Amino acid sequence: MAASTPGNEEEEDDYLSMTFADTTTPAPPKETSLQRTARLKKEAAARSLPLSKAELEAQAQANLETGLATSIDSSNRGAQMLARMGFKGGGLGKTEGARTRPIELEVKGDRGGIGMDSEKKRKVREAAEEAGAGGGEKRAKVGVEEFRVRRAGEREERRAEGLVWGAMRVLEGLGEDEKEGEGDDVPTTTTGHGAKKRRLRGVNILYRPLVRQRLERERDRKMRYDLNNSLSTRNDNDDDEDESVFDKRVEELEDADPELEEFEALSFAEKLERITKELREKYRYCFWCKFRYPDAEMEGCPGLTEDEHG
Repeated sequence: MAASTPGNEEEEDDYLSMTFADTTTPAPPKETSLQRTARLKKEAAARSLPLSKAELEAQAQANLETGLATSIDSSNRGAQMLARMGFKGGGLGKTEGARTRPIELEVKGDRGGIGMDSEKKRKVREAAEEAGAGGGEKRAKVGVEEFRVRRAGEREERRAEGLVWGAMRVLEGLGEDEKEGEGDDVPTTTTGHGAKKRRLRGVNILYRPLVRQRLERERDRKMRYDLNNSLSTRNDNDDDEDESVFDKRVEELEDADPELEEFEALSFAEKLERITKELREKYRYCFWCKFRYPDAEMEGCPGLTEDEHG
């Protein structure tokens, strides 16, 4: 065996000291139980977040495109039904060479009508812009003014309606007081509002809507009472005569009343004019002064209308 020289020893040492790079991918660190729990919580929180409107639209669009791009195969329920009925593929129909694929859809994303091309829409839009270039601001001002006038008219209409109902109550009170003073033959049993239990057709047409409205409320109240209370708990001392009178008046609500329909067709201003005129001529009462004068001249009353009373 040959003796080793100093140079050979160095080369041998260099050879023994050589290292080779590790080309294998290091294994990822093992996930601890705490890390796994935190990861699962984070994923669950991300899934629970609601999608935004843009994300939902993008998802729906992607699903639509996927569905349109997917061809019908043997897993399709419709194809399976056709196969059970003997269909072996090819075009449907008597003639050969018929369509073998479903009609492809063309999604329309705008609000224009079907068949209206973009050129027509552009021309219409340009014409509208040219026509409205000069008078747009004026039309906007007119629109605001019309809105204010309409709102003012609605407020005046509601106020006139309230005045009509108030005048009806005044006329009813004066009329009932006069009948009680005259001692007429109408039964004197009252409904709790001062109005006698006589037939609805016999009520003055000028405040008949008020009596009818009150009767409808009494009917609804009685129906609720009968539903909430058993007939077995009814008091035997109830006034059967009053009950029969009430039932007859309720039946009148279902009958046609042409005179009332004609009166209801009038405007609130016309109704108010007729009622105030009746108050002045028959009872010497001024609805605007809130005073009943001792004589027919009604000295001291400014006039017939609200404007004359300031």
